Amino acid sequence: MTFTCREFGRADRVVSNELHISRSQVEKFIKNIGIEVNGKKINKSSFRLEIGDEISYEFEKVVEKKSQYKVDFDIDILYEDDELLVVNKPPFLTVHGAPSVKEATLVDWLKKKGISLSTISGEQRHGIVHRIDKETSGALVVAKNNESHAKLSKQLEDKSMGRYYLALIDLPLRDNVIVDKPIARNQKNRLKMAVVDGGKNAKSAFLKLVSSDTKKYELIVAKLYTGRTHQIRVHLNSLSRHILGDSLYGFKSQKGKIERVMLHAYILYFKHPKSGKLMQIKAPLFEDFESAMYRFFDKEKIHENIKTDTIINSFDTDF
Repeated sequence: MTFTCREFGRADRVVSNELHISRSQVEKFIKNIGIEVNGKKINKSSFRLEIGDEISYEFEKVVEKKSQYKVDFDIDILYEDDELLVVNKPPFLTVHGAPSVKEATLVDWLKKKGISLSTISGEQRHGIVHRIDKETSGALVVAKNNESHAKLSKQLEDKSMGRYYLALIDLPLRDNVIVDKPIARNQKNRLKMAVVDGGKNAKSAFLKLVSSDTKKYELIVAKLYTGRTHQIRVHLNSLSRHILGDSLYGFKSQKGKIERVMLHAYILYFKHPKSGKLMQIKAPLFEDFESAMYRFFDKEKIHENIKTDTIINSFDTDF
């Protein structure tokens, strides 16, 4: 596919404007796949285009490659149509490949199922619009074509797509609270992030749901206004609170009784990329999360407070 450049400027900005694809996605596309400018291959987003330049591009196709790791699991699909699907990602499943990943991923499962996938983000991330940490479970949207991927990515940027997370924490919050503190890499431990002056803007809201009878633990819901790495965990840490099972940020896991970070992407909302309809999809809790909840909290209070409308309306009125 080809178009004639109608403006001066950086390749990522010009291509973004021409194809109506988010700039961040164009940056990845140019880096991973490249474009041709007057017949010359370019892989730098900062390349300066001139009016009249002939730009050629071609989205790569998903190549059916057998994963080097065995895909011996299945994943629940919560919603699917011709444009996208929403899955309930299990804990301990990595979303996409990387040099450090030595096991089958969600992307491997999608390819094995023969599901049509977008290609904007490159081979390892086919279809992946956003990700969830390995130990975190819950709702995740997958794009089936590049047009839907671009529109969903745009929603991530303008905040019309988002998620409400359920979390079990080791000490009740004093009050419902919004944390607006910048996040960057922790200079003392590169595996961690931290609140750092001059870091990237990060904003989270936390709402109290149910406290344990002992007042030692609490079920909360978190809403993200930005999408920084480990954002919920870092902002809770800044409040001297930690998610159960999160040994990286301070909680010690009770001799293995809690084996993973008790964080679940519970409600996903976005506008359908084709119809524009508001979608709200709830991801059922996994057995380990439910078991931990029922151990610490009254079951009746839990189910009363984790209804979709109750959570969404609480954020509308309390923050």
